Amino acid sequence: MPQRILVVDDEPAVTDLLVYNLRKAHYEVLTAADGCSALARARAEQPDLILLDLMLPQVDGLDICRELRKTSAVPIIMITARGEEIDRVVGLELGADDYVTKPFSVRELMARVKAVLRRTQDKRRSALPITQITGPGGLRLETDTRLAAVGETSLELTRLEFDLLYHLLDNAGRVLTREQLLEQVWGYDFAGDTRSVDSAIKRLRSKLRNANREADDLESVRGVGYRFVKNSSHTGYQ
Repeated sequence: MPQRILVVDDEPAVTDLLVYNLRKAHYEVLTAADGCSALARARAEQPDLILLDLMLPQVDGLDICRELRKTSAVPIIMITARGEEIDRVVGLELGADDYVTKPFSVRELMARVKAVLRRTQDKRRSALPITQITGPGGLRLETDTRLAAVGETSLELTRLEFDLLYHLLDNAGRVLTREQLLEQVWGYDFAGDTRSVDSAIKRLRSKLRNANREADDLESVRGVGYRFVKNSSHTGYQ
């Protein structure tokens, strides 16, 4: 069965471009041109991924993302204009998996679609062991429930933020380049926009500091990437 993608955009030219290239790549494609239709189709058709424009009539993309995340974990890639950086940040906080900016490269967009779908499939296929990884300041991640906490304080992490933090903790003491993080966490097999890594790290550090400043032991290595300084520990069944 081909994977099903819902394209939500009110610009016919953009919709036609996306539909053409997605069908060429053998995806099944659904479309919606406004927020109300998008919510209805997403709930009725259960797509494997949603390409979601932020600027929509009736209900905007941020509200759609907020509503869907109440009941659904469907992957969402936001489509934004270049001047909407604050909206991108809010969208990622609401649980969107990625974003592209208009005007976008079709090749880059298709690579992001492929990466997000592959990441989602890998999680569904893998039977994760009951494993816990801990860090400084009472930081704790549990892979079976995808629980993130600092002491008794739960961390509200998106799926991508959880994976990023786990990967950094699992490689504590090692410097990971932005390109390595894009490939290993985002799933890109090309030199994507490394600003995505910087933005995600910034959000992650803010959440850690808000819970306990000692839990934020992430550091930037100038010109290289990031690392979690202190050692982590693992427990659980292998």
